[in-house]
Amino acid sequence: MVAVIDGGLSRRRAAARFGVSVSSAIRWHALARRTGAATPRRQGGDRRSGRIEAHADMILGAVAGQPDITLAELREMLTGHGVTVGIATLWRFFARRQITLKKSPGMQRSRIVPTS
Repeated sequence: MVAVIDGGLSRRRAAARFGVSVSSAIRWHALARRTGAATPRRQGGDRRSGRIEAHADMILGAVAGQPDITLAELREMLTGHGVTVGIATLWRFFARRQITLKKSPGMQRSRIVPTS
């Protein structure tokens, strides 16, 4: 549509020709003039992880100092530094780094006293 408008057709006629609203034709043409292309921007995705990523060194340092620290304890530590985050935010922070909870293997079965 942008090429047709650049070719001389009015925005209203181009909109009618392609079956879109006039306002869409105007916006797309303005976008193409401003940026050089009328391609849409990315949709969705993570827009807020930068807030916690700014404190990545502190979080990873706390985990290195105390490997069995809980997410709730990390949250309290961050709150003490003026950073308010949720447990799920911390969970996603570690998931992005593929850091998971490492459970220790269970105890061996007793040969003397059977356990259920």
